[in-house]
Amino acid sequence: MQLKFMREALRLAKKAKEMGEVPIGAVVVVDGKIIGRGYNLRTKLQMATQHAEIRAIDRACKKLASWRLEKAELYVTLEPCPMCMGAILNSRIERVYFGAYEQKGRSLTSELANANLLNHTVEVTGGVMEAECAEVLTTFFTEMRARERAKREAASAHCENSTK
Repeated sequence: MQLKFMREALRLAKKAKEMGEVPIGAVVVVDGKIIGRGYNLRTKLQMATQHAEIRAIDRACKKLASWRLEKAELYVTLEPCPMCMGAILNSRIERVYFGAYEQKGRSLTSELANANLLNHTVEVTGGVMEAECAEVLTTFFTEMRARERAKREAASAHCENSTK
């Protein structure tokens, strides 16, 4: 496993953060080369399926002109959700490396990876550059909550001033 691929996924996560998206990045690698990149665009595009993993898988499939990514590895900054695990299994990705573990709710990553759904299993390794990946997410949500709190306080102050 090469850390340079997780670093690239982390760079993409930071790009998503700059756009106000949940900072998750992903890359698909075949024979030591990145063939697909993706980062979250769910909010900007208002499409539930625009997760980093799906976007990277779509690009890799286009690059290879095949829906089968049998020799591929996926590097993603956060443990994949069930939808993304479905795409990983369906595209026949061989290995997944993820950074931070999902803290809210269950991702079912291990269960889905080993369930032999679609006649395929995938090897999964978690905790790759975990601290760095988690920090980007933690910072994003801390900043988001602070902005929301400031908006509420400003709205509350405006209401109080209006009633005087």
